Parts: sequence; C-alpha cells; structure tokens
Amino acid sequence: MKKRAIPILLAAVLLLPALSARGGGDPPGSELTVFAAASLTETLTEIEAMYEKDHPGVALTFNFDSSGALLAQIREGADCDLFLSAAQGQMDELEAAGALAEGSRTDLLENRVVLCASGFSSTKVDSFDTLAEKLKNGELLLAMGGGDVPVGQYTRKILDYYGLDEEALAAAGHITYGSNVKEVAVQVKEGSVDCGVIYATDAFSAGLIAADTAGADMCGRVVYPAAVLKGSGDQKAARDFLDYLKTDGAMAVFERVGFLPAGSEG
Repeated sequence: MKKRAIPILLAAVLLLPALSARGGGDPPGSELTVFAAASLTETLTEIEAMYEKDHPGVALTFNFDSSGALLAQIREGADCDLFLSAAQGQMDELEAAGALAEGSRTDLLENRVVLCASGFSSTKVDSFDTLAEKLKNGELLLAMGGGDVPVGQYTRKILDYYGLDEEALAAAGHITYGSNVKEVAVQVKEGSVDCGVIYATDAFSAGLIAADTAGADMCGRVVYPAAVLKGSGDQKAARDFLDYLKTDGAMAVFERVGFLPAGSEG
C-alpha cells in the first residue's frame, strides 16, 4: 500500500496546475447558442471573434433572423442561451411566460429607423413626408418588414402617423414585404422597389444612404433588449457574454455601424 502512495501523490501534484488554470475564467467546453435580431449580424460576428480569442473555453453559435421568427423558435423549444431582440414586444412575451433568467433582462442598444431610396429608381423620395405623399398617390413601391418583424412594426407606426392604410396600399400593389430587415435592404439595394424602411445600422452595412430618419414621435424609440433564457444549460457563461456586450470594446463595434448604447440621447 505504501508503494502505491507515491504514484498517486505524484499524479495529484501533476493535476494541480490544470485544476488551478481552470479555477478562473470560463469552464472548459462552454457552448452558447445566441439568438439575435438580423440587424445584429455584422456586429456580433465581429464581436464573436474578439470574445472567443479572449475566452478560448467558450464556443459561440449564432442564429440570426427576425425577432418574431426567433421568438417562435424559442416557444417551440429550440435551444437558446441568450436572446437579443430588436424590440421589446418579443422579450415582454418571454418574460410573461416566465422564460427569462431572473434579473438578466437588460436594455442593451438603440437603433434608428430610416428611409432609403433605391439608386435604380426614377422616383425621388427624399423624406418620409415625400414617401407619404407618393404612397397616397400610388406613385411608388415601398419595401417594409412583415407584421411579426420589429422593423415592420415600426414602419406600420409611421404609416399610421401619416394616416395611411397599409392593407389598402398592399392590396393595390404599393407595398412589398421582407421576412426580416436584411431582406428589405436587399430589395432596396437591388432596385426591386423604389424605397424601403430599415434600420440605420442596416443602411450602413448595405452601403445605402438614409434619406430621412424617423423621430420618436413617429414610431417610438428602437430599443434592443437582451436576456438569458431560464432554460439555458450554462447561465453563468451566458451572463458573462451578455456582460461583455456592455464593455467599451464591444460597444465600440456596435457604435461604429450606428448603434447607440441604450438610454443615450444620440
């Protein structure tokens, strides 16, 4: 028995450095699935590389789509550790259902809703006022998000602001829809529509110029909430990544494309 004590003790000593190294930082093999609004695609892809470089024990997987589509997937039982929405409504629904980890919900970012005209269109649209006038006269084709897409919901508020009947305009062939904000931006950029309503950050990413910006009186403030899901298999790692998104380094990536920290007066 005494002869066996030496190799056992030696093995324990050899394990100490590895255990010590694991004591701080992220648990080895953490895998996080992040559901995020499509308008966050470019920024989170860049932040992913930054985070995984500094946290080699964490592997991030992103699912980008409209917030409405992501909500539907979560309701159907899809694995999700962290959810970043482009509007409060989807997060409100999850919170009401008791699906969020306690105390994890936070307002992360703000965006702006902008009007972009296609460079291929001969119809001049330089403001939301002009858009409203030409829609009333049936002189253009507008691309907007669908009813379950936050950017579409903001656009609907703008149409209501001008007293426009969305259903009638769509039935008359003056509105076309995208399943997320990226699809709307593509329609504008490719010239399949005269103009579209998207986010300032997506205009930047698509190389489009914003003709006008909607005020809060027209569609409200565009706030992006984020929260860890109660069903997450690694809530600590998910909370750590959410905290990282609030750091100066991550915020610099967001602000470069036009996002603002939530609560700022930009």
